[in-house]
Amino acid sequence: MSKAREQICFTAKVARPKGVDNAPWAFLNLPKEASDNLPSRGMTTVEGTVNDFPFVVTLEPDGLGGHWMRVNRDLLDQCGAKAGDTVKIAFSPVSVEPEPKVPADFLQALDAAEPNAKATWESTTAVARRDWIFWVTSGKKAETREKRIGVAISKMSAGSRRPCCFDRSGMYDKSLSCPVDADE
Repeated sequence: MSKAREQICFTAKVARPKGVDNAPWAFLNLPKEASDNLPSRGMTTVEGTVNDFPFVVTLEPDGLGGHWMRVNRDLLDQCGAKAGDTVKIAFSPVSVEPEPKVPADFLQALDAAEPNAKATWESTTAVARRDWIFWVTSGKKAETREKRIGVAISKMSAGSRRPCCFDRSGMYDKSLSCPVDADE
């Protein structure tokens, strides 16, 4: 079995995100050894189990060379876990990255774009489309997001297949990080 499909197993503490009251999700930090066995320092989609309940999720980089995992309310309920509990995780990277969900405003801009932009978008990989979406949606202000949509369409019209200078790991520009545990 290749490294990309090996089962990665560990235990981790479920945490509540600080500053997000009544969050419908929790998170956990992957141990360094688990992140080191992933094929990328950037976002990586995995499939596996939490306390033997199945899931598919895209892990996010923590900006330090590792990863963190968002655990939605449904999965927390299914596996009987809550913030503060330690859970058993087993997963492996998916063999084919799933198609990302395109936000409505970005999709509308793509639909209205000139043919070159549409052709570039359609010829990129699911990972590249996820990078475009993440770059567009990671702006903190509505104006930033709107501007990034315009820039993305312009770049794709010119044939750019990925956002320029986007650090997928967050290690260099510190744009990506793990939430902070509300209980620490």
